[in-house]
Amino acid sequence: MNKETFPTFTLDGKTIPFTAGQTLIQAAMAAGVYIPHLCFNPEFKPHGSCKICTVKADGRHTSSCTHQAQDGMVVESNTQEINDERRALLQMLFVEGNHFCPSCEKSGNCQLQATAYEMNMMSPHFDHFFPDRPLDASHPDYLLDFNRCILCSLCVRASRDVDGKNVFALSGRGISSHLIVNAKSGLLADTGFSGDDKAAQVCPVGVILKKRVGFAVPIGSRSFDEQPISATPHPVPAAATLPPHPQGACPVGPRSKAATLPPHPTVKGT
Repeated sequence: MNKETFPTFTLDGKTIPFTAGQTLIQAAMAAGVYIPHLCFNPEFKPHGSCKICTVKADGRHTSSCTHQAQDGMVVESNTQEINDERRALLQMLFVEGNHFCPSCEKSGNCQLQATAYEMNMMSPHFDHFFPDRPLDASHPDYLLDFNRCILCSLCVRASRDVDGKNVFALSGRGISSHLIVNAKSGLLADTGFSGDDKAAQVCPVGVILKKRVGFAVPIGSRSFDEQPISATPHPVPAAATLPPHPQGACPVGPRSKAATLPPHPTVKGT
């Protein structure tokens, strides 16, 4: 099919071609345009849980990861209204868990932290919940820090749909929802979890951590220290394989490390 025959929609004034069945975020990624997101991963069926990818499509709020593109649609993403709403959602995620960015092993490789930077979030705004969540160090090679979980369910989907192991699950409802390990003991060591599993590689925050390598790459030299999260349509921390973001395609615009990246987020728990 000739490229000129593709249907298109506009995203913040930019013409985005798409193919039948593509969602708004899939088409935007294919065109090299970044839409903030956390629970979406192009390797998995859209989940629509975090709502960070919310846009306005023909004047209505919708999750861009689940909304199919339509010819002639007018989509708004990088607007003050939408970014203010994203920032509020991010602030809620930070206070619902225990996130101590300055001392976290994932700092600089964390998509939650980097997205907070992208949305200019510099304080949690809301009161912290300080939930009592355990650590699981039972596995010889991996540590689970449930304090950082944002309920994206990527590890659940990866373990179920790719690894075929069902190591992880979400339990509870509403504010009581939490990540669990599918073992009678509740411990990772009592499952078939392996570092080769897809589930070990998809966490956008710092829940699933490989032991003994936490600070092998010093803070300041990590993925989102070098460039903002918006520099690629779908960021892949640490083991990045995607090509550089096309110059000028990012709706926020290119940023240099020295000129614009502030110190790590001061989202404190005390």
